[in-house]
Amino acid sequence: MKIRASSLSDLFDCPARWEARYITKLPPLPTSGNARLGTAVHAGTALYDQSRIIHAGLTIDDAAGAVVDSIWDSSKEDTDWSETPQREAEKIALALHSKYCREISPRFEYVDVEAECSALTIRDLDITLTGTTDRVYQDTLTGEYGIADIKTGKNAVSAKGEVKTASHAAQIAVYELLAEQATARPINADAKIIGLATAKTSASQRAGIGTISGAKEVLLGSDTHKGLLEMASAMIKTGIFYGNPKSSLCNPKYCPNYQLCKFRR
Repeated sequence: MKIRASSLSDLFDCPARWEARYITKLPPLPTSGNARLGTAVHAGTALYDQSRIIHAGLTIDDAAGAVVDSIWDSSKEDTDWSETPQREAEKIALALHSKYCREISPRFEYVDVEAECSALTIRDLDITLTGTTDRVYQDTLTGEYGIADIKTGKNAVSAKGEVKTASHAAQIAVYELLAEQATARPINADAKIIGLATAKTSASQRAGIGTISGAKEVLLGSDTHKGLLEMASAMIKTGIFYGNPKSSLCNPKYCPNYQLCKFRR
């Protein structure tokens, strides 16, 4: 069973929704404007950071072209722009792109951007992990390598500047494993969550960095407890995908099985 790293949080938030999307493969729902906004920020910042690594000399404004292209690309999947119109999404995405490039990127010594791993098979669990790691950085003090993952969202950074890291550990641990496979580097430094708040006003468009330690143990387990991957494998093998009607994503905009879901009754 192939599992994308980006889907793991969905699996543990609501297994029934995950099953509908990745096992039953119900027709996909329109992508939200906020999701496209996040994709655009990723596109521009990735181009800028890659330029830093290879010393290509791209400016922040040069890389911003990728942000605009991503927002207005008509070949992208169906998008619901009702909550965040394209013009507004472009404005927010460009502001966050600039803030990231000026305030966050200089604080990291990146060695890889968008490191892709097509397959990492864990045979005893019958699971193959796939996905792309946003960034691999090198700690300038210890020399160790770690990953940095960009998260956008209205609540990604609090008013106090704190970055939301809760619920990201499983996904981050998969990215660590994939990064080791893709780059042939040991990933031992703490993982960093780079939060970018997608607010409408410049004062609320905050950027910050959070830390996640020991993510791999959460995923792989230890001598005293099972890891999340073993639990995921058990769900897939048994076909027991329970629903979570209290999930914040229990909504017809996010779940393709919402109307028929028996767990909401």
